[in-house]
This record gives sequence, C-alpha cells and structure tokens, in this order.
Amino acid sequence: MVDVQGTVADGFEPVRDAFAANFARHGERGAAVVLYREGEKVVDLWGGTKTPDGGEDPDSGEDSNDRKESADREDSAGREDSDGRKASDDGPEPWTQDTAQVVRSVTKGVAAAVPLLLHQRGQLDLDGRVSTYWPEFKAAGKERVLVRHLLAHRTGVPVLDTPLTPAEAIDGISGPRAVAAQQPVWEPGTAHGYHAQTYSWLLGELVRRVTGRTIGRWIAEEIARPLGLDLWLGLPEEQRGRVGRIAAVEALSAPAAQGPRLRPKRSVAEAYRDPESLTRRAFAAITPLPDENDPAYLAAELPASGGVATAEALARFYAALIGPLPSARTARSGGRLFAPATLTMARTEESAGPDRVLVVGTRFGLGYMLHGPACPLLGPGSFGHPGRGGSLAFADPEARIGFAYVTNGMRRGVTADPRAQALVRAVRTSLAAREA
Repeated sequence: MVDVQGTVADGFEPVRDAFAANFARHGERGAAVVLYREGEKVVDLWGGTKTPDGGEDPDSGEDSNDRKESADREDSAGREDSDGRKASDDGPEPWTQDTAQVVRSVTKGVAAAVPLLLHQRGQLDLDGRVSTYWPEFKAAGKERVLVRHLLAHRTGVPVLDTPLTPAEAIDGISGPRAVAAQQPVWEPGTAHGYHAQTYSWLLGELVRRVTGRTIGRWIAEEIARPLGLDLWLGLPEEQRGRVGRIAAVEALSAPAAQGPRLRPKRSVAEAYRDPESLTRRAFAAITPLPDENDPAYLAAELPASGGVATAEALARFYAALIGPLPSARTARSGGRLFAPATLTMARTEESAGPDRVLVVGTRFGLGYMLHGPACPLLGPGSFGHPGRGGSLAFADPEARIGFAYVTNGMRRGVTADPRAQALVRAVRTSLAAREA
C-alpha cells in the first residue's frame, strides 16, 4: 500500500481516493497531482518512488533490440539516478513534494504560451508567414506557412526524410536546419497531423528569430521566475537531483470501463507498426530514440518533449493563464498571463478531425489540445496538453481550475491515460458536489 502524502481541501477527497487507487489498479510507481481553483491550491498530493521498476522505453516504434541494448547499458552502469549518483542499496528513493519529472509532450502546452504572449505584446503576427521571421524556412514549398499553422499542427512537416541522431536533436543547429529544408508531406494549411518531434525545432527557432533568446531562456525569464515555478526547458545542473527517472510500467489490471477513453483501433496499431507510415516516422524524427534520463537530454531545450517540472508548477502555470495568482511575484496583470483575447485564441478550434499522424480524430487550438474523445479534459472549454506515457496538464476557465498530473511510469499511448482520466473524473465529481 503506497503512502499518499499531501493535502486536499474539503470537498476534494475524491481526488485523493483516485490518486491512491492508481497505485493499486493501474501500476503507478511515482506521481503527483495538483489542482488550483480560483488561484488557490486545493489539491497537492504525491506518492511512490522517484525510480520506477523496469527501464524499457514504452514508445511504440522503437526496435526491441534497441530497447534491450539500452537496458543492458543501464544495467552495466549500475543504474544511476539523474544526478549521476548510484541508486541506493536501501531501496528506491521516495517521491517528495519537490520531485520534478520529465513531462514529455506536456511541454508543448507550456511552450505554446510563448508565441501567444509574443503576439499579445505585439511582437509576433499569428497570421504572418513563418518565413517573414525565418527566411530559410520558405524552402521546399513552405513559403505560405503561417505562424498559426505551426501552432495548430498544420505545417505539413511532422517527419524528416533523414532523421536526426540524439546528439543532432539537441545541438541547436541540426534541427532547425532540417525542418527548414524539409518538403511538406501535405500542402500546408490544408490538413493537420501531430508534429510530435519536429515541433521542437519549428517553435524553438521561430522564438529565437523573433526574440533573440532561446525558448528555454524566454520561459525562464518571462514565465517561470515571475510566477515562482519549478519548471525548466533546459534543466540546470544543480536541479538534477530533484528529477525522477522515467521507465515503462504495465497496468496491474485492465482500465475501468468508465468515462471516455481512446480505444485501440486496428488502423492505429497498424500505423505504429508500419515503418513507412507518418505515425511511425513522426515519432522517429529522432533515431534512435533518445535516453530521456540522460543529463544532456535534460539540459537541452526541446519544446516538443523535453520539459522538466513539478506538478505544482504545471498546475500553477495553467492557473496563471486564466486568472490572477495572489502570490505571484509579478505586477503584470496580477500574475495573469493571458489577456481575455489571447485566452480565446488559445482555445478556439484551429484543427479538427482525422489526424494524419495520430490517425484518430484530434482537436487543436493554437498550440493546445482541446477537449474531445481523443483527449478528454474536464469539459468543452478545457485546453492543455497530455504527454505520451501518462502526464497531463490543462486549464478550464469556466471551472476556474488549473490541473496537473505527472508520473515517472510511462505507459503506451499518447492521450487518455487511465490514471490521468481517473483523476480528471474525480475533479469533475468534486466540483459537481460543491456546486450542488
């Protein structure tokens, strides 16, 4: 029985129950969940360990021999923690309130705030051409790509004809050069497909061209520090000891048949198996897959997948997007990040229907996934982003909440993780009871 730590405000006990049940029912290893309502924290829970059992990467598309070699390397190295120290012989280190975690594509939701805030400040035209800011990008038929196309996964470059190595992916040069040269696989603006990896270099280079700063530095200086967030895109060396390892975990039992969830379809499974499919190629834009526990990867600035954060930081970030935070260390809008018009743009549907990469139907606003069958959030007005393997963070302006769940136990699947969905249902139940 996992000892769940933390607090919940009166009326939010169902969230604690759901969080504890995830360890028993869904094979949870280490995790945290935080909920803000009306700018105040009402749920702050954590439990489990920083070092989950296992070590095999759960991503579909990675060759089984690659996974075995990776696991062999880890075993021969004696299994080091992310700060370079050997794991304790006394057992795994417990997850604490300060534990941070690689959150994979949850990073996209944080990174998407940057171009929206630049637009809000008059520094970036969302209807302008990307090549206006980044002239090299117009190559290979991309001269008409708009900034909003990039944010809504409509650019048409979710794949690279020549995938990057892990070292090239993080060198700051090879990625932007590759996407600038890449020919679109559909006419930009006419369809959408999840830019799983290439989003890093598309968005990161655009921000650098507009601001003269890397996107990680911009987030640190304009968002994380003013709001007091333990959130990094480019993890400082001194913070490594706080970061939990990620590894694959298996469910202890089948997910409960309640609430909407993404059910496996034959076409989806086939797409992940087919090395020539856009699905497989999009997730393999970095080949072989990087070691996400590697300090070099953690220090890189990959806005598609490389963010490191606590659940507290992510929930606080989303709370700040939609309303003021009384304790924020900034005078700008009392801690509120998005002006009303920007908030409307973020969650107005830009892309919907069959996703050429994920195969299932998806909905995107400007940089954010929107509530729907493929990505169930709290309600119709919710916006945020899941991370492949389990983590999830989002805001709901109507309910006035910012939610974040982070985990180190990676399960197969891009959206609708059963652990995250159990917590969202518990939040919904708690809010309904308070309104009754």
